[in-house]
Amino acid sequence: MRSSRFFIYILILLLTQACTVKKEDKPMASEKKVRKEVVYQVFTRLFGNTNTTNKPWGTIEENGVGKFSDFSEKALTEIKDLGVTYIWYTGVPHHDVITDYSAYGISNDDPDIVKGRAGSPYAVKDYYNVNPDLADDPANRLAEFKALVKRSHEAGLKVIIDIVPNHVARNYEGKSTPEGLEPFGASDDTSVEYKRNNNFYYIPSEAFKVPQWENGYLPLGGEAHPLADGKFDENPAKWTGNGSRMAQPNINDWYETVKINYGVRPDGSYDFDRLPEDFGSKDYMAHYEFWANKDVPGSWVKFKDIALYWLAIGVDGFRYDMAEMVPVEFWSYMNSHIKMSNPEAFLLAEVYNPDLYRDYIFKGKMDYLYDKVEMYDSLKHIMQGHGWTDHIPVVKNNLKDIEHHMLHFLENHDEQRIASPDFAGDANKGKPAMVVSATISTSPTMIYFGQEVGEPGNENAGFGQPTRTSIFDYIGVPHHQRWVNDKKFDGGQLSNDEKELREFYKSLLNFTINSEALMGNYADIHYYNKDNTENYNHRVLSYVRWSSSEKLLVVSNFDANESYSFELKIPKEIISMWLLKDGVYTTNDQLTSDYAPNLIVENGVGKIQIDIAPLESFILKLN
Repeated sequence: MRSSRFFIYILILLLTQACTVKKEDKPMASEKKVRKEVVYQVFTRLFGNTNTTNKPWGTIEENGVGKFSDFSEKALTEIKDLGVTYIWYTGVPHHDVITDYSAYGISNDDPDIVKGRAGSPYAVKDYYNVNPDLADDPANRLAEFKALVKRSHEAGLKVIIDIVPNHVARNYEGKSTPEGLEPFGASDDTSVEYKRNNNFYYIPSEAFKVPQWENGYLPLGGEAHPLADGKFDENPAKWTGNGSRMAQPNINDWYETVKINYGVRPDGSYDFDRLPEDFGSKDYMAHYEFWANKDVPGSWVKFKDIALYWLAIGVDGFRYDMAEMVPVEFWSYMNSHIKMSNPEAFLLAEVYNPDLYRDYIFKGKMDYLYDKVEMYDSLKHIMQGHGWTDHIPVVKNNLKDIEHHMLHFLENHDEQRIASPDFAGDANKGKPAMVVSATISTSPTMIYFGQEVGEPGNENAGFGQPTRTSIFDYIGVPHHQRWVNDKKFDGGQLSNDEKELREFYKSLLNFTINSEALMGNYADIHYYNKDNTENYNHRVLSYVRWSSSEKLLVVSNFDANESYSFELKIPKEIISMWLLKDGVYTTNDQLTSDYAPNLIVENGVGKIQIDIAPLESFILKLN
């Protein structure tokens, strides 16, 4: 009698087949044009920095900074050749920095409300200009960014930048705001806590106080600075970005930012029109028409204008910070306007509450959300040696209706580096997880610069702690710098292990963006093999992907110490859908090309001998 796990497998298989992207016998007319997307997130000011001083709290002169110009034709070509289709330039909009640019008409920023010396990229000070740190000539910084967009496009890459809708810098100025438009807060009535068209929330009759510094923390590490006096003039005080309504926020609050008012009253009720329940099924044009004659809060219009401004410059999409802290109706308004301007715009949102996923995708018209809480967290647990691969098919099934919209990643600027001791301690432990992350669904894949060479994030940059490459301070990124190789961008200083790791990423990502099967059908065979295959282990994961012209078998071993040898089986249901008759079929591995076991079909069941080393993966293509 078959165990209950087999019936779980059959249920997953049947449910999966009900929502496949395209049918085996009736491929979509556009099938050959649809491929996976790969996003390369790069922290712009760190990418080209070759300075290796890495002094904690170091100045821009001491620790150096990367520039827009570092993204040369050679650098961009190498990124493209890694298997990348989109480049996300993180930290482009002008945010608070401590470096003095007053000679260029830029006001100095107060260390009491800036995190780190280089500042948080999510405390934007001027949405119509770019970070002066990134320019060779700060007076010409916007033109230099436009040139970078042009170079990126010429290299075959599309460009994403951040929009941070929930909050702006505490000292937002918007000096570059175009004529006819107003900066945030310019016309606010500061005598009341809330007014529908105010851009901020206020604490009337109370002045802002900087946080009480704790645990040895001091701005700039305690270095003397004329503005680091424990004071910042803000009267009346505003609500802080994470929602704190205290005039003196806590040190753990987002004290460097203030929250944007989207027409949500202090009691949580909405001061704008709500979307009808059935609007999740309507396209962006219907959403655009819905808002066409509606009176919307002023902050909505301001952010819409900002997005359209960057689209006009040539940006191809946006990554939205903490999107779930902003009402879904705003996203319907914002994203429908963007799509009317550029239907192909790439819209990626940071949303961590699974209960909100479908609203933000369907009602908010998001293209993609971070798949952190489900896929990333599960893979991390397995990579650390705690979890079993049994959980992955369950996660996949839980999101089957929205799997295409759930972008996969193993690193980004918020997460620990794989190679850091607090995560996995070894970049190679990311290999099987990366194969699964990149091949298990039709969603885009994202990697973070330096991930492909095993960057461990060990540097103590100042604000914050190691294990994550700092986004707040001037710092060098050592493993990545060895690939930069004095701006030759050829990996000339990489160790052999680092070169091999980068080649693994290059092989995998290039395969994914050229595979038809990865935009097609999926079926789990893990549970079937757990019940029917000797020596098959819960540290191994297997599944199949296919389209009308390509059939793949993916096997990954997450065990860092053990090899496994077993006769993997493909059940009759899949063999039948693949239209295979009894006989012998050749395969070859798409990652290394030197592994080519035969698939033997007997009595309608497929069998293939797998000999898999620790942390090894195979993507076996049926010939």
